[in-house]
Amino acid sequence: MANRNTFFEDEKIEKKIDIKQLGRTVKYILPYKKILILVTGMMLVASVVSLFPPRLLKLIVDEVVVDKNYRQLALLGAGLVLLAAVEILSTFIQSRSMGKMGLLIISNIRTDIFERLQRLPFDYFDNRPDGKIVVRVTEYINGLADFFSNYVMMFAIYIVKIVVVTVFMLSLSPALTLIVFAAIVPMMTIVFLLRSALRRLYTLHRFKNSNRTAFLVESIMGEQIVKNYNRIAINKETYKSVHEESVNMWWTIVKRSRLNQPVVMAFWHVGTLCIYGVALALILGGNDLITAGVVITFTTYMSSFQDPLSQLSTIIQELAQVSSNLEQVFETIDYPLGIQDKENAVILKDIRGRVDFNNVTFAYEEGVNILEHFDLHVRPGETIALVGPTGAGKTTIINMLTRFYDVKEGSVTIDGVDVRDADLYSLRREVGVLMQDPFIFKGTVLDNIRYGKRDATDEECMKAAEIIFADRFIRRLNGGYGHVLEERGAGLSAGEKQLISFARIVLKNPSVVILDEATSAIDTETELLIKEALDVLIKDKTAFIVAHRLSTIRNSDRILYISNKGIAEEGTHEQLMAKKGLYYELAK
Repeated sequence: MANRNTFFEDEKIEKKIDIKQLGRTVKYILPYKKILILVTGMMLVASVVSLFPPRLLKLIVDEVVVDKNYRQLALLGAGLVLLAAVEILSTFIQSRSMGKMGLLIISNIRTDIFERLQRLPFDYFDNRPDGKIVVRVTEYINGLADFFSNYVMMFAIYIVKIVVVTVFMLSLSPALTLIVFAAIVPMMTIVFLLRSALRRLYTLHRFKNSNRTAFLVESIMGEQIVKNYNRIAINKETYKSVHEESVNMWWTIVKRSRLNQPVVMAFWHVGTLCIYGVALALILGGNDLITAGVVITFTTYMSSFQDPLSQLSTIIQELAQVSSNLEQVFETIDYPLGIQDKENAVILKDIRGRVDFNNVTFAYEEGVNILEHFDLHVRPGETIALVGPTGAGKTTIINMLTRFYDVKEGSVTIDGVDVRDADLYSLRREVGVLMQDPFIFKGTVLDNIRYGKRDATDEECMKAAEIIFADRFIRRLNGGYGHVLEERGAGLSAGEKQLISFARIVLKNPSVVILDEATSAIDTETELLIKEALDVLIKDKTAFIVAHRLSTIRNSDRILYISNKGIAEEGTHEQLMAKKGLYYELAK
């Protein structure tokens, strides 16, 4: 298979962010346009209202205090209280609505990426450690959730505030406003340069985080092997190494991002000093347009201007991380399905079970063929056994039949229908697979048996378990069929987990049955017990059996020895033993 990116390898560095990726989030926002309109309205109200108090303050300083008009002072004070109440209420509504919209947006993104993961081809998972997939649907989306809930609308709010404050400042003094912008332009230029550098650092940190999660998941899944081979100390050092790489990268980000605030404050203080100096010079020069009230009001507006600018620089830094996350989330959502239904796909039903592999060539990795010009024609109801060395292509053959992978050349057909033209749901309903490593889900025994046939009754599930002799151990469990099994069947033996998976396929009752090393985890005594049940299961069905235990395949209609990219030997057990070739050596 293709090289699998592991915990000690960073994913490739992406190209610069495509603004279209951010634009794609619009489709997640549009369904909530009513909330968006409400938020926008409240945002405008809060932004505009917040700018009137300085104007009232100017009136108080320049007129009310001078004239000692206390009635007007009371009215202006009441006005300030009313404006504050309106701003608080509109900000609360806006914040609450934005939080709700952000939650709904992220919920939809989570749903889309999970649904996509369910349908992605196996090669996607072949080339990525489980931990690196998990981190995309957890940490990356959590970061997006925070951004959409707290930052997106705030970004718009601050832009509006800056525009409105600028208008108000220009109405007071164009000269002082120019001084403010003389400080702001170079300040924001530096902030954007810092953001560009931070984005690459965030990407590198994400890779280190992903590596750490991949190693963590791998260690949990291989816990028994870790302990058995005394790898605890070694794994501790490995984890320390990948963890330190993540921490060191984050510390680099922290140090770089801390430059942002000093830059903003330095330019701001220089600008403030310049404003005071120019204002003083204008007042001393006899300029009647500059009064004490104007200076106080202007500096108040500057404070209103400073906060949005500081917050904008923070949001820009957040955007650096979010944009990096978006790339990976959308990369997963956009990953080509490859294996999916064609338009007007054929729905398989009343399958007789004729299977044909016609001149099939297949490779997991380009240029390294597993099978070449492979031909196999199976009659309905025939049982085919596949044996041979590891990696010869036995499991590959059945993977193409179930369409877990598609052939590169040639075709695989069931009853004359190319599996690539068949409806996937009907194909996998008609073809049942028992894997070597059964997976048990958290839930009751009945729920696990019923997994492939959700409308089955309890009685049908119990009957399936009885046919395969699984009922013998199930009834010993605390609660019997209602016993709640833990994730991956913790507490059950390998054979017991396999028996539950056998019961699943008995209940499903497919037309074509595939057993991929399905009895390898079952003891000899249990295997003898279920042999009769298997004969009942595959009676009048086409069956493929991949096995190393010759006792499982001895009575097969045909045994195929798979080697050297094709069928090296073919025949019944007796014929192949008499031939004294590869199968004979395997049997010995």
